[in-house]
Amino acid sequence: MMSVPLSRPTATRLACTAFVLSLAGCSTIDGMFSTDKVDYKAAARQTQGLEVPPDLTQLAKDNRAQVQGGAISASALSAAKPASTTSAQPSGNASVALNAAGEVRLERSGTDRWLHTSATPEQLWPQLRSFWQERGLEVVKEQPELGVMETNWAENRAKLPQDIIRSTIGKVFDGLYSTGERDMYRMRVERSATGTDIFISHRGMQEVYTTQGRDSTAWQPRPADPYLEAEMLSRLMLKLGGKENAAKAVVAEAGQPAPTTAVSTRKIGGEAAAPARRPLSEVPDSLSVADGFDRAWRRVGLSLDRHGFTIEDRDRAAGLFYLRYADPEKAGQDEPNFFQRLFGAKGVEPVRYRVSVKSEADKSTVRVLDDRGQPVSNDNAKRILSLLMDDLK
Repeated sequence: MMSVPLSRPTATRLACTAFVLSLAGCSTIDGMFSTDKVDYKAAARQTQGLEVPPDLTQLAKDNRAQVQGGAISASALSAAKPASTTSAQPSGNASVALNAAGEVRLERSGTDRWLHTSATPEQLWPQLRSFWQERGLEVVKEQPELGVMETNWAENRAKLPQDIIRSTIGKVFDGLYSTGERDMYRMRVERSATGTDIFISHRGMQEVYTTQGRDSTAWQPRPADPYLEAEMLSRLMLKLGGKENAAKAVVAEAGQPAPTTAVSTRKIGGEAAAPARRPLSEVPDSLSVADGFDRAWRRVGLSLDRHGFTIEDRDRAAGLFYLRYADPEKAGQDEPNFFQRLFGAKGVEPVRYRVSVKSEADKSTVRVLDDRGQPVSNDNAKRILSLLMDDLK
């Protein structure tokens, strides 16, 4: 009886087998050894200009254009900037390179977190700008005189499922995959008596279906993610010379990131659901907060940042934030779009308000004033206070 010789594996077969096994095991290895929950660099590499959710930006090359976040958006900053009374004033040494930020530590009050360093805002500014660029995010708004820096809207590709399909085909057709979410960050820098305080706030949008037939989608605001804010604070802390253990503790205390609303393809989210709005008749003319001035000032500032209000100026000594506010019923009309600019059309003029923080002992009162400093209780003022209520309660 003749024995049939077994075919011996050739080098080609072994190579093919190893390639297939490496593709299949890629996502498993990444899941075992990688704890990175944030990746904006992958999205930045996909296109020369980052894909931005529709109607979230007016004109890409105009750094003054600010993303409109639906009914809660504020208008973009106008070309004419008022004289700033903030303490974070630019100076001749604004471009001085910073070799060390001195002592960097995390400050915490309740659920609010921020970084404190002994360096000056002028020394920090170039490092803060490069921090966002290193994360794969573009700085689209930069106002050193106000101590404000904002990024573009970007997709966190780390939220995509790392299954075998995406590990193989998805690497070639990665543009077919989307989380259905976009993030942007605002950094606020405030000079203090002993150095500089740095705040980071997050804003999010999600893509949802707007029809029963699921043939149309729209972008809607989603809640700010405390985990992403803590993650960015942690990474910034390391960049400025903080200790690794302390930086990791910042993220650990924040808990887990919010779950994504998307599936692994462009079939996004669920049905569109309008966010519940508090009737304006239930909103008081002023808010009473059981906090002293320092904490109340921080909480109001972070709330305004998270809701995307355009802060033209702030005066901590007087307890005032100066806002440009667009009527939510006319959201997106406060700045002309590209074609309107081309033909010289003008947008709807936003209204200026002031948010006042006044304190006595361990209690503070927050109210909205008009541009002359008089208390106002119209619908716009109530909408502003309604948004602040949830964050200050």
